[in-house]
Amino acid sequence: MVAFQTLFKAARLPFLALTPVCLLLAYALASRQIPDVSLRDAGLVFIGALAAHLAVNLLNEYQDFRSGLDLITRRTPFSGGSGALPGDPQSAPLVLKASYACLLLVCLVGGYFLFQAPLQMHTRLMLLIIGLTGLGVIVSYTRHLNRFPWLCLIAPGLGFGLLMVSGAVLLLAGEVTVQTLLLSLVPFFHINNLLLLNQYPDIEADKSVGRNHFVIAYGITSSNRIFAIFMLLPFLLLGLLLSAGLLPLLSAIALLPLVPGLVVAVKLARLREDIANSPQYLALNVAVTLATTLLLALSLLFA
Repeated sequence: MVAFQTLFKAARLPFLALTPVCLLLAYALASRQIPDVSLRDAGLVFIGALAAHLAVNLLNEYQDFRSGLDLITRRTPFSGGSGALPGDPQSAPLVLKASYACLLLVCLVGGYFLFQAPLQMHTRLMLLIIGLTGLGVIVSYTRHLNRFPWLCLIAPGLGFGLLMVSGAVLLLAGEVTVQTLLLSLVPFFHINNLLLLNQYPDIEADKSVGRNHFVIAYGITSSNRIFAIFMLLPFLLLGLLLSAGLLPLLSAIALLPLVPGLVVAVKLARLREDIANSPQYLALNVAVTLATTLLLALSLLFA
């Protein structure tokens, strides 16, 4: 029983909200391309995407525990790991096996669409490229990508924004349009910021295990600037698309999180690495990330 409690804690279930929000955007975009999106296929996509997110969480927990990072991080509700394995080290093999099981489920869902679903050959090829890239991000993020500042910076948004959203639209509608690619940049930039900000409390701990992410490589000031740019770009993109008539007027509701987003950027510039002492701004950053994509998806569904 204790082992399964550790497993659930390591899975970091509250963070899984990111996946259905991104997939809702994909469903909304696919619905604008074809009249009847298959609910069965949408369900399979959801299962595969959720398994991918679980695999990331579990593998990250296991590898951070094995490297010793989990033992020295300054834990907050949004960073520093769950603390599951330091409290129950003997469950580490179970967490690793669970991550492998999730990866297997991802491959099974992807294999169904590749070999059983009625897709055209060029769609299958695009799906294969997206799938292999996504798997590469999952298995390499914690151990390898964290040593390359720019790759580490964009990997989260690449996985959840560009790959998950565009891949789901490809499976549900059979085609990825320019609008899909542009709107997948909304979660891309904000999800990058989500992970970027969560690295601030752990700078010294991350250095000690050989990580070299953006905050370590370029410092707090440059990271603050990137955060502010990534916070603003999705709203600028939405504003341009709205002014050009390429989005329904209702999509203007997705601009509402701009104000709390600016609050986070301003507070980050003042607090710098002490942002961990004010976890309400970490929480507000999560809320901006989820709310912007959610409101955009809802506006596209109901416009």
